Amino acid sequence: MKGLILSGGKGTRLRPITHTSAKQLVPVANKPVLFYGIEAMAAAGITDLGIIVAPETGNEIRAAARDGSAFGVSITYVEQEEPLGLAHAVLTAEEYLDGSPFVMYLGDNLLRNGISDLVQTFTTEQPDALILLTPVPDPENYGVAELVDGRVSRLVEKPAQPATNLALVGVYMFTPAIFGAARSITPSDRGELEITDAIQSLVDSGSRVDPHIVHGWWKDTGQVQDMLEANRLILDDLEERIDGECVDSRVEGRVVIEADARVERSTVRGPAVVGAGASITDAYIGPYTAIGENVTIASAELEYSIVLSGSTVRDLEYRIEASLIGRNVRIGRGPILPKAYRFVVGDNSEISIL
Repeated sequence: MKGLILSGGKGTRLRPITHTSAKQLVPVANKPVLFYGIEAMAAAGITDLGIIVAPETGNEIRAAARDGSAFGVSITYVEQEEPLGLAHAVLTAEEYLDGSPFVMYLGDNLLRNGISDLVQTFTTEQPDALILLTPVPDPENYGVAELVDGRVSRLVEKPAQPATNLALVGVYMFTPAIFGAARSITPSDRGELEITDAIQSLVDSGSRVDPHIVHGWWKDTGQVQDMLEANRLILDDLEERIDGECVDSRVEGRVVIEADARVERSTVRGPAVVGAGASITDAYIGPYTAIGENVTIASAELEYSIVLSGSTVRDLEYRIEASLIGRNVRIGRGPILPKAYRFVVGDNSEISIL
């Protein structure tokens, strides 16, 4: 069995972060989201992986994951010229997959319990496809499944009036039958070959499509709030480890301080992680915060936030919370007088002043 991880897409819901970085490489708990998917494949015994990349971000993803040897897998990169839908991505990878059954994993998804049991079920039960489903409060934003007698009977992509609350999780298992199904469909109203339509084609042709309801947590990290929530969920499983230096500081709860990080005259309250080379001085780092590598926090407070590598936050009067701060960002107080706001803000940004 092979693996296929989709890492294309423009990541518009995470702008402006994704103006300069692939959304799958934005870190959660100081690890790129993409790496969680690769590790889940490896843990399930799938060592031959294809990664679908876009022309704009392909080189960045190649540089991050390389040949896969660091994860115990072998990675082949497949370029999708345009983001024309998940079923189009499947067809793009047909030559690489070469008739093998495969697991398709969306590269910006996180699945707490991994996929090992699901791969075993797929191998043992041998359906034509196995799809993962989970109840959600807003099914109109997802592909939605309807079941009859425990089998999938109908799939609809982002229905205006969902018949159920069972949304497709971004993990699918297919036999080569999916290629014919993907070729049989036409683009949707948004101009994409939808994977829901391809799976529906399998159902309509009499193929067996089995559902699996996800009981552990699953997160689609496509939006800032989703990233912060995924960060919280992963940090909840953190095991305490102090490899860096703490001077006149308090470290409370489950905290990881990586090697070469220095915490001085500060409080770090877990669960939280401080990356290698970071400097925390006269500061407070609150629960569910991930501080990236070589970040400087001085005379400032942060909580429930993610700060990416190389950034500096200093000399702030009020606490930063529920924030995603990009790489090499500088945040600090300007002159006290005159009091004014001064911004340099990228396209599609959002600023909230409380």
